[in-house]
Amino acid sequence: MHSTSTPSAIPARGMTAVLIAQFISALADNALLFAAIALLKSQSAPGWQLPLLQEFFVVAFIVLAPFVGPLADALPKGRVMLIANGMKFIGAAAMLCGLHPLLAYGMVGLGAAAYSPAKYGILSELVGPQHLVKANSMMEGSTIVAILLGAVLGGWLADHSVTGALAAIAGCYLVAAVANVFIPRLPVANALSRVSLPALVRDFVIATSTLLKNPDARFSLMGTSIFWGAGSTLRFLLVAWVPIALGIADLSTPANLSGGVAIGIALGAFAAARYVQLHSVNRALPAGVMIGLLIVGFAYISNLYWAIAALIVIGACGGFYVVPLNALLQERGHASVGAGHAIAVQNLFENISMLLMVGLYTVLEKQGMPVIHSTVAVGLVVFVAIGLLAAQRLWAKK
Repeated sequence: MHSTSTPSAIPARGMTAVLIAQFISALADNALLFAAIALLKSQSAPGWQLPLLQEFFVVAFIVLAPFVGPLADALPKGRVMLIANGMKFIGAAAMLCGLHPLLAYGMVGLGAAAYSPAKYGILSELVGPQHLVKANSMMEGSTIVAILLGAVLGGWLADHSVTGALAAIAGCYLVAAVANVFIPRLPVANALSRVSLPALVRDFVIATSTLLKNPDARFSLMGTSIFWGAGSTLRFLLVAWVPIALGIADLSTPANLSGGVAIGIALGAFAAARYVQLHSVNRALPAGVMIGLLIVGFAYISNLYWAIAALIVIGACGGFYVVPLNALLQERGHASVGAGHAIAVQNLFENISMLLMVGLYTVLEKQGMPVIHSTVAVGLVVFVAIGLLAAQRLWAKK
């Protein structure tokens, strides 16, 4: 174990390198999804294969959940981010060279799974406690912008040239890797004298069990997982919904609409930071319940501008709901199993939720259900799930 003195201020060079690398890597991740969708469509793949992209991507997060946290602590986190971006580049390049999009996107998922704990864990090593909230805010802000731009650029590039889009995305991963080189080489947080897979799994199971026994942590884990499962499913629903409901056949429109959700999340997150505290986290529950109902209503919209407005409102409800729950988990996790373990467990639950909800949509699509009905079904599932969670939460507080 290495101990280091805590920095008293945000180091400009280190944070700049981290933010640039995160921004470009997240932008490429979101652009690649739409490029991969376009590639599958150009290959005349059946519609149910499109949501399978998300399934192949999140499998790595689930399988590697017990291991990526210790890996991030056992090496300098800047180097872990470099290796992870290298893995993402290999996946994008493989897709460009002809590997099946599902397999190639799964390779990118391996890099993303390794990247996640390192990008958050490095912040506490770069900055002191008094600057940690600001550093997290900078990270989240850059990520939201990257999600928005990545979706828009990915859809636009794919509409013009799938090959060109894939080449540009692979290049972005290389640029992100170069930015990682400029991150200061920090001492490792916890060097492993030996690697014991059973011990790592056992430690992860204990952390998971500890969090599930805590009512607040369990509520947060379930609540955020439902939200991100719904968000992932909505992205694929938009790709199928836009041509049917709006009569627009390009990829730019669903990509831009998913960007509207990201804008809404940012607005909702800002409102939550102002009006919700940990002791009043239940104020977020009505917004969470509204998400499902809004998705049901959205299914029947046939006007582009109303669709944009509805998705921004859905995103705003999501941001207002999920941000306080994230903060609650971080606080309860820090007090019990450690913030790193809590994030790892949260990643597991959220990706299982994505796997299940996107899987549900895939089954509905394969069975030939009209996309309007599929959208209603997903909205009802979200409404019932968050509604039951909210009811249980309020009942327990009586």
